[in-house]
This record gives sequence, structure tokens and C-alpha cells, in this order.
Amino acid sequence: MSKHPNKKAVDVIEKILDACYRYNPNALFILSLMHQYEERGSLSKKQLQGLHQKASKIPDMPQHWLSTLQAIILKMPERHKIAKETSVPSAVDAANPYEEFLPVIASILQKYPQHKGALLLQTKCNLKQLLTNEEKSQLKQWQKLLL
Repeated sequence: MSKHPNKKAVDVIEKILDACYRYNPNALFILSLMHQYEERGSLSKKQLQGLHQKASKIPDMPQHWLSTLQAIILKMPERHKIAKETSVPSAVDAANPYEEFLPVIASILQKYPQHKGALLLQTKCNLKQLLTNEEKSQLKQWQKLLL
């Protein structure tokens, strides 16, 4: 609610959409934004940036509307996708990555022949696939617990 209940809030986004529509009624992008704004009542940051880009090309667009739209865009949060962390094998591992793990895996399997995790790591070593840091730490933990 605003401080003044008798005054209506000025909807700059709607005014800019209307001005863009009046300038070019056949613009599909603007029609799409108008429809979404009517349905949802908001637009995403990327859509607002596209609207600003289109609106800034219109010669008689009021500059204060564009400035207000820019301020709305700047206030919106920036969304970043978090990249998955990938483990990079070290140079020590590349020389002979299986030598230190095979005896540990063999001793675990000798004591517990049906240990599925150890069987999986043994298969990976036999196929000459590198073990991830997580798998190496898991193997060390099993060594402490089981042997």
C-alpha cells in the first residue's frame, strides 16, 4: 500500500509497453510482453532489459520513463547458475593412479567379499578409470573403519 490511498500508483512498465505498442503495433515481442504483463503482473529481468532496449529506440519516448525502467532493472536480483564442481586429477594420479588403491581395495574385499563400494572401485581401477577425490576419501574412510 502506498502512503496516499487516494492516489493510484504510476505503472511505468505499462506506460512503456503501451507507447511501444502505439509506435509499432505489429511487434510480436512487445505483444508478448504485454500479454505476459497482463497475465502475471510482472516481467523478468531479461524481459525488462529487452523492453528497455526496444523502448530506447523510440524517438518520442520520455526519458524519465526509461530512467525509471532502468532503476527497476537495477533493483532486481541477479540470478547466477552454480556450476558443478568437477574434480581434476592431479599429476601424481596421472603417473599411476591405481597403485596405491589396489592393495587397500584387495584387503577390504578379502575381509568383506560382497562390499559393493569396494567392488565398484575395483572395477573402476581395472578399467583404468581415475578415482575422484570423493571416492579416494571414501576408500580411506573404509580402510579406517573396516581394517
